[in-house]
Amino acid sequence: MAQFSPAMFDATIEELTSGMTDLSGHLQRVGPTVNATVSNIFIPDFVADGLIWCAEKLIEIGTAVLEKIKELLLGAAAPVAFFFRAHDWRTQIGGPASGVAGSIGPNALRAPLVWTGEAATSYTRAVAGQAPAATSVESLSSTVSTALTTCAVAGLAFYVAIGLILVKLIVATIAAIVALGSVVFSWAGVALIVEEAGVNTAMIVAAVAALVALLGAQASALITVEGAAVSATAFPGGHWPVGTA
Repeated sequence: MAQFSPAMFDATIEELTSGMTDLSGHLQRVGPTVNATVSNIFIPDFVADGLIWCAEKLIEIGTAVLEKIKELLLGAAAPVAFFFRAHDWRTQIGGPASGVAGSIGPNALRAPLVWTGEAATSYTRAVAGQAPAATSVESLSSTVSTALTTCAVAGLAFYVAIGLILVKLIVATIAAIVALGSVVFSWAGVALIVEEAGVNTAMIVAAVAALVALLGAQASALITVEGAAVSATAFPGGHWPVGTA
């Protein structure tokens, strides 16, 4: 399983935030650049209209991407929370439960070795369900911890992917500014830049869909925890087994 690092995640979010600022600044240059170009007396009206359309389209797409990323950043705290909750489940619940299971197992109970008779038999029978229950808690904690860690790793990968898409859009926007600001330009080049911006938008949608699918799968896995927690074998009646005869 891939690893999650809070420091790496924080750096990813900082880079993403910085990239948004950069893109916003570049988008603000698109309008003035194309206006300066179309004011040139050598630019025919139909060419000027096309350039203005391309500029407006690029600004529209870029602005939409910025708004979408801002929306996605509202959930940026979740992966870190998942990571630390996973750690708590493993160390604060799984670890102690494992210790309990080991210390009260049939072979670990010293008293029955020297204690015989009806009382000893009753005692051994009464505590027989304690170790399996503790083992079940350990298993449940492992399941929850793994699911939460998977969500944290997926969150990191998701924001890294969004950052890469943002970098691509920044590069496309810079190229567009150069193309729109040149009297000698390529219509094909300008069209490809606008297309690239649209493709990046579609990539964000795809990344969101993939993340939602993965989180949905993990949610389904966690739902099974509830069923295991009321196991009639480990937890009779949905409760911790009674330790007295």
